[in-house]
Amino acid sequence: SSAAMASASVPAPWDLTHSLAPYLDRHLVFPLLEFIQALAIYPDSDLLEAKISLLSQTNMVDFAMDIYKHLHSKGGGSDVVPAQMKERRLVVVTELKTLKQAASRVVEFLSDPERVKALRSSGTDRDATLAFLQTEHGIGSEDVEALYKYAKFQYECGNYSVAAEFLYFYRTIARDAEKSFKALWGKFAAEILMQNWGEAMEDLMRLKDVIDATHFPSAVEQLQQRTWLAHWSLFVFFNHENGRNAILDLFLNERYLNTIQTNARHLLRYLAAAALCNRRRRALIPAVVNAVAQETADALAASGEEESTKQDPICAFLEALYVRHDLEEAQATLAACDAVLASDFFLVGLRQEFAENSRMYIFESYCRVHKTIDLSEFAGTLGMGVDEAERWILEMIRSDRISARLDAERGVVVMASPYPTPMDRIVERVKGLHQRTEAIAAAVHSRGYAVA
Repeated sequence: SSAAMASASVPAPWDLTHSLAPYLDRHLVFPLLEFIQALAIYPDSDLLEAKISLLSQTNMVDFAMDIYKHLHSKGGGSDVVPAQMKERRLVVVTELKTLKQAASRVVEFLSDPERVKALRSSGTDRDATLAFLQTEHGIGSEDVEALYKYAKFQYECGNYSVAAEFLYFYRTIARDAEKSFKALWGKFAAEILMQNWGEAMEDLMRLKDVIDATHFPSAVEQLQQRTWLAHWSLFVFFNHENGRNAILDLFLNERYLNTIQTNARHLLRYLAAAALCNRRRRALIPAVVNAVAQETADALAASGEEESTKQDPICAFLEALYVRHDLEEAQATLAACDAVLASDFFLVGLRQEFAENSRMYIFESYCRVHKTIDLSEFAGTLGMGVDEAERWILEMIRSDRISARLDAERGVVVMASPYPTPMDRIVERVKGLHQRTEAIAAAVHSRGYAVA
């Protein structure tokens, strides 16, 4: 997949497709190419060539031929299709028939929903299931392995539903742990491509558990497996209803955070965006900020001062707001952040929410240092008109997201309960400790013990 992307010219600003593709299955790269083609950020001919290169490594020959016709013939005639493509199609059709015949006993068994349902509900272990299939249906271990090959071939043909069903069944009866692991990866990819996010999330968690529990030949191989999983998981995390919680849990896990910082620093964009768009988990923002700040420090140490100009805008927003506490700088990055979100396959659906939350966080930071806020000055800070800023703040007040009142005559916002300063918070904690100490002393005294 990385070779296919190499033909797609020089990366557009902030486009991560070139960084993501080497860690994705080639079928998973295709939706990303479709997305950036619609954005017209690369020459169309480059992307069509990339698609053909990508498809040439699969069994989706008809699809590749259609794209080739579109690229090389205005009329779309079949005569422009290279002979090797036509020959490849014959090979694929022949091999598909051969593999189907080899797996015919298992396929026939799986075509009967009642028998499959009875087998799944029987609760028997793998060995007992294999013995039952051998005795009652003449299905042996060679048939099971034939099913694996047939399922993999179906996946390469783009028949994801069939592949997912067969790979699921294979995993329930397979004795080969390595192939079972590969089958789980294949089923995970198929569920993603069918947009079955519930099933995909379950497979994601299974893969995580297997990777954590498996003793790989080397730590490098385990790191590679985690790197792949972190990339594939983006499809699930930004589509599943609980995905934004799950990405924070996984990416802030020590093992996976180490994986990202070692092998895939570009994934910090997705961690940062998920944290900023998840108000319920805002307590995790400091941990995300620390990860981003560490990456910036490492980049500066390795490449010098000029590296800071290459920082991802979403990560730059986090640092400006929470590390340097520069509200003007944070606001200045928002236009670049919106451009990133608009051109990112995974984040495009977060544009409105990100804009709303980023304004909210800038406003909260502003409130920490101002008791009375000049409306026109604040509107300039957020890059909004005064009327728009006034409506936005009124909505924040009505929805109880801030405690303040708007003085329209003076053109100011008066905070009803200012955010406590760090010193105020320390004083409150000391008071709390003192009160708890007194309560413990009273409890001990009531039981008849002497208190020094």
